[in-house]
Amino acid sequence: MCFSLLGVDDTHKFLGNETHTDYFRLLLRDGNYLLVGGRNVVYNLSLTDLTEQRRLVWYSSETDVQMCVVKGKDEESCQNYIRVLVSLGTGRLLVCGTNSFRPFCREYSVQRDSYHMEKEKSGQAVCPYDPEHNSTAVYADAELYSGTVADFSGMEPIIYREPLQTEPYDSMTLNAPDFVNSLVHGNFVYFFFRETAVEYINCGKAVFSRVARVCRDDRGGPHRFKQRWTSFLKSRLNCSVAGDFPFYFNEIQSTTELIEGVYGGLNAQLIYGTFTTPPNSISGSAVCAFSMQDIADTFEGTFKEQSAINSNWLPVNSAKVPEPRPGTCHNDSRQLPDQTLNFIKTHALMDESVPAFFGEPIVIRTSFHYRFTQIAVDPQVKTPGGKAYDVLFIGTDNGKIIKAINAVSYDSNKRAVPVVVEELQAFAAGSPVRALRVARAGRDAARLIAVSDREVLSLRLHRCSSDKISSCSECVALQDPYCAWDKQAGRCRSYSHGVSRWLDENSFYQSVSTGSHAACPHSKDAGAVGGLSSGLYDPPGENKGEVINIVQDKDGKNGNNNNEGPEVLAADPPPAAYSVETLALAVAAGALAALGAGFAAGYICGRRCKKDDDDNMPYPDTEYEYFEQRQNINRIQAEPKLLQQVEEVTYAEPVLAPQPKPASPRATLRKHPPYHPHHETLFQFQPDAYRRDNFGTLRSHQVNGDGYRRGNDNGFSTTRSVKKVYL
Repeated sequence: MCFSLLGVDDTHKFLGNETHTDYFRLLLRDGNYLLVGGRNVVYNLSLTDLTEQRRLVWYSSETDVQMCVVKGKDEESCQNYIRVLVSLGTGRLLVCGTNSFRPFCREYSVQRDSYHMEKEKSGQAVCPYDPEHNSTAVYADAELYSGTVADFSGMEPIIYREPLQTEPYDSMTLNAPDFVNSLVHGNFVYFFFRETAVEYINCGKAVFSRVARVCRDDRGGPHRFKQRWTSFLKSRLNCSVAGDFPFYFNEIQSTTELIEGVYGGLNAQLIYGTFTTPPNSISGSAVCAFSMQDIADTFEGTFKEQSAINSNWLPVNSAKVPEPRPGTCHNDSRQLPDQTLNFIKTHALMDESVPAFFGEPIVIRTSFHYRFTQIAVDPQVKTPGGKAYDVLFIGTDNGKIIKAINAVSYDSNKRAVPVVVEELQAFAAGSPVRALRVARAGRDAARLIAVSDREVLSLRLHRCSSDKISSCSECVALQDPYCAWDKQAGRCRSYSHGVSRWLDENSFYQSVSTGSHAACPHSKDAGAVGGLSSGLYDPPGENKGEVINIVQDKDGKNGNNNNEGPEVLAADPPPAAYSVETLALAVAAGALAALGAGFAAGYICGRRCKKDDDDNMPYPDTEYEYFEQRQNINRIQAEPKLLQQVEEVTYAEPVLAPQPKPASPRATLRKHPPYHPHHETLFQFQPDAYRRDNFGTLRSHQVNGDGYRRGNDNGFSTTRSVKKVYL
């Protein structure tokens, strides 16, 4: 079912089955049509208005459904979810589905009004069993390269091209990966995924983003490497905010296709990707770009290894790397020596990570309400004056689509100045964006295709002609490469209007890098043009969007014309409930009240619970007196003794005597046997003056006439004083 929302920015919408959710995931461009894979069906839609042309229906057999239920899966999972959709050439199509947890693939020939199945085969190692598992596939050289899981439990990840595969159940090769995309470039096929990092295992558990590659002409190795990749290598993708302690966005969620352009005068091929923090950490998302040249350089660098199971992962000495170098492509990989094959089996990980192309993330968002999921790029959009910019469309897990650019990408490839041009609530809150694609049949027919679990949308790439943009300064302040102020017509227009003179700076006013133009009189700033942050879904009471053109400098101060640093925003802050003055008065009043109540309670308690002065002395039965008098003695002894002095000294003086080694460690703690003339002790005390308690500690006990003050009779009396005369 398809219908158009012409009143809302010329938006077209396609709804699949009305009785259940289709769980759309795939988009395949086929001329002027779109193929969309879902539950038990592939829809063929017109690119112009998303009207359905025909459909390919493929249900699982009753036997497969019953077996799926017997294995413990519910009815919703025991359907055929299309997860691989590849064009094999003109008029031929490869379709693979989960088929009730028994993957299968079929080849179809495309008839005028229908699809005709030519053959079918098992989809193991090509399509996942579980529709929730992430997988990827790419077709090159009449071969299908796939990244998925190869078993029912999902515990055997695999990168597969018949008959070659990665080493099964080997965490050094693949460790619980989630594949997000794959592409062909040069002599290699690249796979992008996130996985549990083996090099971090001694410090805990962490997920890192990876890029892996295999050679297109890899034919496996000799002997036991006959059906194994001989060229598999992988490296880490580094999307982080630089600093003494970098802040990493470790989990890749999606990537674009290869984007070619000019950045700071440098021709480069880029891959854009969305990254997030872990689900249980501070919620953050970012977009980073990576150069294919940087990726290739990483694979030519040093390898990483762990010499022992508890050792750190360190770079491999270049002298230990065999020749020919592991991971490079060869005319016949079956002739490679065992030394090279054994090395690459245990050293698939590269030491250096792939740096972000602009040196930092292009867009950063911190929000408790959403994370980035998908990304699509309209590359090298020309602006008046001849500059070109990549326009980014970023999908989120709450149904938003964010349009952003790097405002200085044409002038520099060393830094990024993000500008969020527009936010659109494309789907209902809570409906993640599952796929994004910029579909361009011509300059005038370019559309943004967005997919959720239930819907497919076709959106315009811009809203330059909005009624809320009524002046030159407002149009330029958008910093939208699609929009410029038409001097002759006196209105904001897009590229489709006046194509012949679009690049003429004297006819169209625009400044993507600064958002202001000298020829435009000052009017409202970009923040006043809030109408473009709109939505197809506007639930009552909810925020309808962010302010357009949010730019943040290094110091955290917002400004439309600032060219410093990445954007770090906290979306939807809660409104302040109290002013600063009210809060300060409340805190001061509370403090005074607490102070008065505490004073009154203490005074009353002290009056009722009054005790003798001696009882207020801390620990009256301890050795404080002893230590205090000893300090006084030390000070007196430091003076010259001119006369005989009588001093009152409080101490217990032991007499040293030799003692044999005790037979048991407890002999040093417990009470010794009664004194015997044949027994020797280390400390010999006069028996008529001192005794030890049960714990071997020195105590004093009253003996009639001994001159000592009697203590308590509970065995814990303390020594008080003894008088000696020094002459």
